[in-house]
Amino acid sequence: MGDTKSFQTPLTIKKVIENIHRGKYLLPAIQREFVWGTDQIERLFDSLMHDYPVGSFLFWDVKKEKSKEFQFYEFIRNYHEKNNRHNPLASINGEDDIIAILDGQQRLTSMYIALKGSYTYKLPRMRRENPLAYPEQHLYVDLLGPSEEYDTVYDFRFLTPEEIKSDNEDGNAFWFKVSDILNINDHFEVNQYLIENGLSSIEKEKALFANKTLFKLYQAINETPSINYYLEEEQKLDKVLNIFIRVNSGGTTLSYSDLLLSIATAQWKTKDARQEITKFVDEINQTGNGFNFNKDFVLKSCLVLGDFTDIAFKVDNFNTETMQKIEQNWDKVKNAIRLAVNLISSFGYNRDTLTSNNAIIPIAYYLLKKSSPHNFIQSKNFQNDRKLIKNWLILGLLKQVFSGQPDNVLRPIRRIIAASHDEFPLQTIMDEFKGGTKSFTFNDDEIANLLTYEYGQKQTFSILALLYPNLDFRNKFHVDHIFAKSLFTKRKLTKRGVPQDKLDFYLENVNSIANLQLLEDIPNIEKSDMEFEKWFDEIFKDNGAKSDYLTKHYIPNVSLNLTNFGEFVEKRSELLQQKLKSIV
Repeated sequence: MGDTKSFQTPLTIKKVIENIHRGKYLLPAIQREFVWGTDQIERLFDSLMHDYPVGSFLFWDVKKEKSKEFQFYEFIRNYHEKNNRHNPLASINGEDDIIAILDGQQRLTSMYIALKGSYTYKLPRMRRENPLAYPEQHLYVDLLGPSEEYDTVYDFRFLTPEEIKSDNEDGNAFWFKVSDILNINDHFEVNQYLIENGLSSIEKEKALFANKTLFKLYQAINETPSINYYLEEEQKLDKVLNIFIRVNSGGTTLSYSDLLLSIATAQWKTKDARQEITKFVDEINQTGNGFNFNKDFVLKSCLVLGDFTDIAFKVDNFNTETMQKIEQNWDKVKNAIRLAVNLISSFGYNRDTLTSNNAIIPIAYYLLKKSSPHNFIQSKNFQNDRKLIKNWLILGLLKQVFSGQPDNVLRPIRRIIAASHDEFPLQTIMDEFKGGTKSFTFNDDEIANLLTYEYGQKQTFSILALLYPNLDFRNKFHVDHIFAKSLFTKRKLTKRGVPQDKLDFYLENVNSIANLQLLEDIPNIEKSDMEFEKWFDEIFKDNGAKSDYLTKHYIPNVSLNLTNFGEFVEKRSELLQQKLKSIV
């Protein structure tokens, strides 16, 4: 973290509350909303009375010239569950340094509400429409006797004026309004209060309790420097964010993109960035059989599709200027991403088979440059274009070019597409990366390696998609075992005449690509556990149909009996390897 952080002289709660009240302490946009309930605040005050440590705080010293770059919010003072849950935007004049709270927001807000404000929530069993359902409550402490709760000593409670009045009149309690402690400035004033309110002349036990409670409260708020804090002086937002993530990971873990969005939200003029992007992520994830995109993916796409020079995923790239440009482009970017996701869904991909979300970004960029034609997925005019995109996608996924440092791939591809987008520039892209670590071309070893993938692995679908270039994936397809998997147990194989010394080979190869094909779901369900040879003879009666099927599925001209599985695997592997070689 460097030496920019130092432990400061602790402050009293009274001093901190004054600073919040004067607007010297603010909340950065990265903070979540206030979420504590009244019982948590009541417990916090009981802890303060025992001198329990209330944790340390992390404050960030923002220099006045930097303060204009970020968005800040004021602390919430009068919390109302229905009408006032959001922090008001702070107006920064840029004339003063400010202190932003990086860690301790919930505790400080609780103290502020208790000492300067109010807490309003709906009473149980009352209807939301009823105006009496939301009475304003303030924090009080009973000076006459201890709490009846087993884990607290002092009876702190949020109460309404009516509740106070009836309790105080009955003499069951004497409720002292906690915020009044800020008006007491000396020890003699504590005694003066007790005398003026007749709390010195009541039965001894209660008088002693009242005396002790009020003195303790006075010390806890006005005298004891209990707020221990670090002051972070780093001005680079990127570093501050990483510190913030580290300190706050105890609560709800915030991702880097959540923080970016909170900052972004402040910069967008007409839309709420966080809401827009979160909603859009949910929408594209429901495309087809479902995907697994996140906010990082969308923000990254915004940088690439917005033609920003620097596309690194760091905060400095999401300044006011960038965010406003992203907001202007938002509808176009959204359409392009949506179309790209629908396109790869029509290629048969989903969350289980799309091995890199970043691979979608160049496709979206290409579609954006073509103004995202709405009929791109259906129209015959784009048939060849779709084929080029599909091949590019499969090669990129199989070569894993987007792992590691995707920016080094995204930038050159973007440059190529920007220069030529009449049709997808597959060949130019392949030439650009040839011979480098991110090459889209395969050598013999890599082709052989493709055949080692197995059923259930994420890459397997991409290999089969290469082998079946003409399938229309808008119909449902299954990755099917040619020789049914259910037959591959030692008992069943032995019963069908497979020799003992071959069993291991069978069990090792049942899931290999050599025993997989893509079948439409209806024939696949009909085939289910039948022996392949039997199913094949039943379904295909004439030789033409048989021959078509064998060619389409790269099935060698050998006996299809289960006992011949060894030869079948060897010969089909050769056919698949030749085919892959001709494609890649």
